[in-house]
Amino acid sequence: MLTTTDPRSGVSAATDLEPTTVEGVDQIARWAASAAHELQSRGREFRARLLDAMADAVDEARDELVAVADSETGLGVARLTGEAGRSAFQFRLFAEAVREGSFVEAAIDHAGDTPLGPGPDVRRMLVSIGPVAVFGSSNFPFAFSVLGGDTASAITAGSPVVVKAHGSHPLTSKLSFEVLQRAAETVGAPRGTFGIVYGQRAGVALVKHPSIKAAGFTGSLGAASALQAAIDERPDPIPFFGELSSINPLVITPGAAAARTAEIASGLFTSFTGSAGQLCTKPGIAFVPSGAAGEALVEQLKGLTREAGAQVLLNDRIRDSFGEISARLEAGGAPVAAQGSADVPDGAGSADGFFVPPTLLETTAGALDETLAEECFGPLVVVARYSELEEVQEAFGRIPKSLTATLHVEDDESDLVASLAPTLEASAGRIVFNGFPTGVRVTWAQQHGGPWPSTNSQHTSVGVTAVRRFLRPLAWQNAPQAALPVELRDADPGIPRRVDGVLVLPA
Repeated sequence: MLTTTDPRSGVSAATDLEPTTVEGVDQIARWAASAAHELQSRGREFRARLLDAMADAVDEARDELVAVADSETGLGVARLTGEAGRSAFQFRLFAEAVREGSFVEAAIDHAGDTPLGPGPDVRRMLVSIGPVAVFGSSNFPFAFSVLGGDTASAITAGSPVVVKAHGSHPLTSKLSFEVLQRAAETVGAPRGTFGIVYGQRAGVALVKHPSIKAAGFTGSLGAASALQAAIDERPDPIPFFGELSSINPLVITPGAAAARTAEIASGLFTSFTGSAGQLCTKPGIAFVPSGAAGEALVEQLKGLTREAGAQVLLNDRIRDSFGEISARLEAGGAPVAAQGSADVPDGAGSADGFFVPPTLLETTAGALDETLAEECFGPLVVVARYSELEEVQEAFGRIPKSLTATLHVEDDESDLVASLAPTLEASAGRIVFNGFPTGVRVTWAQQHGGPWPSTNSQHTSVGVTAVRRFLRPLAWQNAPQAALPVELRDADPGIPRRVDGVLVLPA
């Protein structure tokens, strides 16, 4: 029997859920395989209606979803309400993208004479890769779990989804799955469009099942390695798209430190403590200039940290890891410069809950290496002081690559921007100017991914182009019209297409 735990009290309770057996995984994966062709063949408008129904179902169940998720995550009603809204918004955005159709990259080259001789008729577009396994994350019980972007991306592609529920929020996962099932029933989606499994063994069995053709994952390097090892045992290895580990360095120039001292200190504090520091884009290292302005900024940041109360983490494993990693960072040369209260705030929970104090460590840019650049999930930041910009550039070469890199700079420091640009561009998938990396907008232009070890993919996991992960190219040569998908037939399908090399917009 699976249990659920309230992180604020540390109290666990039994649920009516049991780990999915290997036989159960097999049945669910087979249902997904049987749904795959029908989901693709019903066309884009059907998938758009399904995505809209998914959004409506989330909106209808939002209060119940938030209440259950809050009891399992401690993330708070405000944060979770916004996250549920983000899931609904994301489903509707992807519905718009499905109708617009450019993501299939339809291309037609008619038969005819070419400089190389007679050429056949060739037509190409992106199609579903097949059923997708989705592994939910602990820190986003909606947006990166059952109701998350991987699910939205897969349905957009025409791929059935089998979700492995996260052990930290099993009841939230169950309710979220029921929401998806209601949406599927509303539009008459085929059985197997959505599936869910519980337990670690079930997750391994899922990625090894021959019906699963791709997997999306958000979590730790260790868990990702275990899943990748299981995939490597398959006779037909599948793509594994993982979002893994990120330190998200932030650089403050001398001009910015002097011009916006209090603003940057306040913003940085909010960014590294928001959601108790349990965000994949949390700034883990802040490069601050030496001198009076930098000193004033750090002192304000220390003051905010000392005044803060203890914050609750998602589970006991993250709480224990926070203590172990912060101790390693201290031992490696980044002593504690400021720390908040270890006491549980009144009304927030009990001493048996998974609370930790916000923590600020301090070192120098010259001392930074991989030892001091270990991701610490929770409200902790390492301040690295520098005297010359070259120290920052050299430090970037010693620390792992990230999802984001941030630069706070003034208008009259354009030379510093030009100097740092190659370093930032080589180190991250998204560069933030005069802001903070936490908060990932769901748009067409978003890039939420970066060089290893932040992800193992060139694709984003947020935004419309996340669908690319679950599509594969397929070409038809000299095919009769009846054998072609609607998007590649001669009649205008109402989507952008490249015909004989020329981009043709719908009439």
